[in-house]
Amino acid sequence: MDVQIGEVVSTVRAVDGDSLLSPQAMDKIVRLVLQAVRDQEEHRKRVRAEQRITSGVGHEPEEEGG
Repeated sequence: MDVQIGEVVSTVRAVDGDSLLSPQAMDKIVRLVLQAVRDQEEHRKRVRAEQRITSGVGHEPEEEGG
């Protein structure tokens, strides 16, 4: 079934892209992204530590700098 539209009336508003987020919303986004980055880095460190071969049960691997 084909539908033919003869005329469309629409209202378009131009907005400043910088004003779409409130400072509070931007702050929340930044905090969430930073936390996600920290979480990924911690996960990466845990995976690397689990993959490291140690000399025995009592062996504590030296902490890496950074």
